[in-house]
Amino acid sequence: MRDVLRHTQFRRLFFGRLIANAGDSLYYVAAMWLVFELGGSAFYTGLAGFLARFPMVLQLLVGPLVDRYPLGRILVSATTVQALLLLVIPVAAVTGQLTVWTVLLVMPFVALAGQFLEPAQKAAVPRLVTREELVSANSALSVAYQGTNLVFMAVGGVLVGLIGATALFVVDSVALGVAAVCFVLLSIPSAGGRTGSEGDSTGIVADGDSDSAAMLDADDGDASTAVTRAEETTATQTYLAELREGLRYVRGSIIVPMLVGTFVLNFATGAMMAVLPVFAAQAGGPSLYGALLAAISCGVLLGALSASKVDHIGMGRLFGIGFLASTLSWTIALSVDSALITAVGIGAAWIITGSYNVISASLKQSYVPDALLGRISSISFSISVGALPLGSLLGGLAGDVFGATAVMGTVGVAFVGLAGYWYVHPQLRTLPAVDRLDPERYGLTTT
Repeated sequence: MRDVLRHTQFRRLFFGRLIANAGDSLYYVAAMWLVFELGGSAFYTGLAGFLARFPMVLQLLVGPLVDRYPLGRILVSATTVQALLLLVIPVAAVTGQLTVWTVLLVMPFVALAGQFLEPAQKAAVPRLVTREELVSANSALSVAYQGTNLVFMAVGGVLVGLIGATALFVVDSVALGVAAVCFVLLSIPSAGGRTGSEGDSTGIVADGDSDSAAMLDADDGDASTAVTRAEETTATQTYLAELREGLRYVRGSIIVPMLVGTFVLNFATGAMMAVLPVFAAQAGGPSLYGALLAAISCGVLLGALSASKVDHIGMGRLFGIGFLASTLSWTIALSVDSALITAVGIGAAWIITGSYNVISASLKQSYVPDALLGRISSISFSISVGALPLGSLLGGLAGDVFGATAVMGTVGVAFVGLAGYWYVHPQLRTLPAVDRLDPERYGLTTT
């Protein structure tokens, strides 16, 4: 993993994401706990989870834009917008206008800006490292994400108790500003055959078309309006065509059955995250909440770190056994009356998920053409996380009716169901390691 950090541009991407994720970890703890404090029930935390995660579903609409515009510019713009939005909460607190609905209003807009970051990052990685380094590069970025979650979510829980949730919004805004500076310094090569950021449409007049130039010289308002409308129509048609092209690619590939299983697990995850503040409050308060979030991140981090050690194992066997082990770990975590064992068991259950995230990302980056990668990444992400907001909303409602522990149990059901799905599905059961995969057989055409 250290080898990929020798690439200057990848190193800038890595540290930019590292700093941003540190702030985001503090923000997540602060936002969810603040909603729980101001609202006082699982319904509001579930609604917060829904509003924060629903924009993820819209990421498939972002893909064509990521494939069209400079990735560095996207990273800088999205990060800066997030930094400014987060300042609304401390300003509202200082002016005495802070309510639970203020936080709920800000959260989806912060999340919406963030939807440009993930596909831009995934599209950038293959342009910054060699194909042989993809697994290591993705592991490094996963470490940047999960490692900061591990540390700063635990720290966030402590800081909420010491200085209050509102102050952490300021810290995250500053962190995102520093991350934006890292992205400003980033230079990402364009994909092969890609047009410049201005697009072809700007060449209508610049290329010296005599009719268009004459129309504009004699402009009475109608000519320029016609040209503008023509450009907008062309851009919209191109956008929709590119989106359809990405959907067709996904539909005919192994990506679809992989997404089905992920969708189910994410539904249960959304429900779990909705009731986790309530679950923690019943046993220890904000410090325990931060510790449980850190335990989940620790498990995913260990899985990401081990991905390069297990990526030679066939994916069908690896994930079938892995999710079965997660079921056992989760069952123990909820069955034993010990905060320590609960935290360790919950963290261990997510190890295989960390490996899955890295290996599945490397699968797409290895075989999907660069010019399609932004779209495929965003479409896959939108579909797989589409269950998160629904799970959060229903989980919050169920938490008020059945209790937080009962809702937490749905994750164990999802783990065992996912293990069975990988064993039963004919393509998934026999899916080989990434470097031994026949792309044509699994619908992953490379041209």
